[in-house]
Amino acid sequence: MSDRALTQPILEIENLSISFFTRLREIPAVMDFSCTVMPGEAMGLVGESGCGKSTVALGVMQDLGVNGRIVGGKIKFKGRDLNTMSARELAKLRGSEIAMIYQEPMASLNPAMKVGRQLMEVPMIHQNMPARQARARARQLVADVRLPDPERILNAYPHQLSGGQQQRIVIAMALMANPALLILDEPTTALDVTVEAGIVDLVKDLGRKYGTSMLFISHNLGLIMETCNRLCVMYSGEAVETGNIRDVFNRMRHPYTQALFRAIPLPSANKSARPLRAIPGNFPLPHERPKGCNFGPRCDYFLKGQCDARDIPMAGVDGDDRHESRCLRIDEIDWNAGWTSAKHVAPSEVGEIVLRMDDVRKYYEVAASSLFSGGETKVVKANETLSFDARAGETLAIVGESGCGKSTFAKVLMGLETATSGKIMLFDENVQSTPIQSRNTDAVSSLQMVFQNPFDTLNPSMSVGAQIVRALEIFKIGKTTGERETRMLELLDLVKLPREFATRMPRQLSGGQKQRVGIARAFAGDAKVVVADEPVSALDVSVQAAVTELLMDIQRKNGTTLLFISHDLSIVRYLSDRVMVMYLGHVVELGTTDQVFAPPYHPYTEALLSAVPIADTSVIKKRIVLEGDIPSAMNPPSGCPFQTRCHWKADVPGGLCETQVPPMRTLANGHQIKCHLAQDILARMDPVFKLTDA
Repeated sequence: MSDRALTQPILEIENLSISFFTRLREIPAVMDFSCTVMPGEAMGLVGESGCGKSTVALGVMQDLGVNGRIVGGKIKFKGRDLNTMSARELAKLRGSEIAMIYQEPMASLNPAMKVGRQLMEVPMIHQNMPARQARARARQLVADVRLPDPERILNAYPHQLSGGQQQRIVIAMALMANPALLILDEPTTALDVTVEAGIVDLVKDLGRKYGTSMLFISHNLGLIMETCNRLCVMYSGEAVETGNIRDVFNRMRHPYTQALFRAIPLPSANKSARPLRAIPGNFPLPHERPKGCNFGPRCDYFLKGQCDARDIPMAGVDGDDRHESRCLRIDEIDWNAGWTSAKHVAPSEVGEIVLRMDDVRKYYEVAASSLFSGGETKVVKANETLSFDARAGETLAIVGESGCGKSTFAKVLMGLETATSGKIMLFDENVQSTPIQSRNTDAVSSLQMVFQNPFDTLNPSMSVGAQIVRALEIFKIGKTTGERETRMLELLDLVKLPREFATRMPRQLSGGQKQRVGIARAFAGDAKVVVADEPVSALDVSVQAAVTELLMDIQRKNGTTLLFISHDLSIVRYLSDRVMVMYLGHVVELGTTDQVFAPPYHPYTEALLSAVPIADTSVIKKRIVLEGDIPSAMNPPSGCPFQTRCHWKADVPGGLCETQVPPMRTLANGHQIKCHLAQDILARMDPVFKLTDA
């Protein structure tokens, strides 16, 4: 590559404006957006849902649909203006020189074609490559994306691969024509944190190997820090801050960037002494943006008559290379002032045991053939000897990858499934074999669930108030309609929603507001134990902070026991009192949050912690990427369930890991670990996180 090619940007976006046109109005989605990606550079694009990140990506691909239109500015690729290219020229460019990886891998794969054939199509169409050569290249790329047994993968259909394997195939497909620019739109959101860690390492390595420039779109600042050289923060259709990763993280110069960092659970956050801070107010609708600064109505530093007087341009930040901010008050704000919360709360009081599980197992019998019900049956061991207790006012987090048995455990506890054996004591009643339809009203109302996706749990044809009143009727709370209406309004107050929302339909609410309605309904019967199954994973970071704070407030007020199911260890560290780590149906570690987040670790917990992206330049993190996928619960490995992926196995003599399930051992202060590693090896474990002075 010539020196001139190295100094010429691969992608140059200048003052880009994109609008969508409806019968009613023009809706501006992106305004005055500028961004430059140099050869071999990885640029991160971050911001909340609806800020215009994906619209920028689709603008680069010139794929805005029927209603979308570029109304201003230029998009140059290798110096050529994409806006002036013909459809034929663009078709030739897409897939060969510019490739895009989407959030959902199955949306990019043809379910009726074998993986190998789909990969081969790319160079055969774009480069007229012979089939044999295309097959060889496909095999090489499958090996490059670290998939085992490439020949088997090439002959498989997409549905025969796991989610992480499918995403790796989509990455391989994008790289088949060796593009100069790779656009990644939330490529790891649907994946487990351990799979995500593998994909992140893969993307970085492939970028170095092939010299590919990247535009990486994500709402996860930790992920952007691990993958990108530079980033651009977007808010309501505009770039508000852009610069080198370390410059922006260490010397942020826009109030929105600062507000984002205060809303994410960094290691320094503490739910009592230093709680997360949700960004006040709501994201503006595209056709209702305020005058002047779009972030003005939510900004701590807003000055009337100055910040809302005119459109605000991007301006350079003194001392930093290509660091810019869209803020008029850069020089007036004390950016180094530490944020202190006015809200200092005492930790919730932990009371008596309200829930105890003793040796609970949940097995499923399934036919050996999924197509025919005849023949021998196999047993799926979804939960194995679960034993733990939970106390009033306590938050117990249950963590692990998909398929580890977290959701099965929740179904058994709720009575949607009955346990195969063991004892589940809810207060003083054994509900192990009592399905939900046979439980009395008190038992049902005292044990409730908040689900991951608020969109699927609300009736779209009933108003918010009617749905809460219906729950009150089922729980036999209130003697009259008037009493229930009053209680419903009190519940809206509890979850900090305006009372006028009672008459709104679910479609009129944002994701965070819908989740609050789900929480109000869960607490309608004065629930004593609430199972929260990934309740914030579908929400933006600021909304996540608000919903988390709400759950904590309700817990302190009502003394609720919260069982928090999550794969996000950052939020787990922030809000949980104790943590239970599950792997392939087994509890492999159980202890207080401080115990589980500091050595000694179970080897699986250590790998989970190392996979968590942390948006903090002062943290040095040990990197452990797990090889392979979780084994099938229908055919688990012999001995320790984790032994097929464990990098500590060589430290256990005599093949013990392959032959015997380890016993649950109790270390200091009730910390429990299910592992064969000797005590002295556990004691020598290094911490996953270390702080520097950066």
